[in-house]
Amino acid sequence: MARYARMISEENTNAEELDRSKVALWRALHEDVTQRQRQYLLLYYGEGLNMSEIGDRLGVDKSTVSRTIKRGEARLRRCLRYGAKRFLLEERPL
Repeated sequence: MARYARMISEENTNAEELDRSKVALWRALHEDVTQRQRQYLLLYYGEGLNMSEIGDRLGVDKSTVSRTIKRGEARLRRCLRYGAKRFLLEERPL
């Protein structure tokens, strides 16, 4: 029984950490990347478009899309690496 209780509490802790990470990612996506980077990232990861399709849809070159996505990813990584504690501890409504 104790083993089961420990397992359940670990699952809840992991779920809570995942929820906090999702909130941190959402905030970083809306506060720390540019509007263009956010748009490209959402098309790439959210809608599953490839870089050529994004370029065609927005009228830009595929290499521009690639650079913009890479820069956006780098900003998100930097923010989540160095600012995650602030995001996780900070209480703000979404």
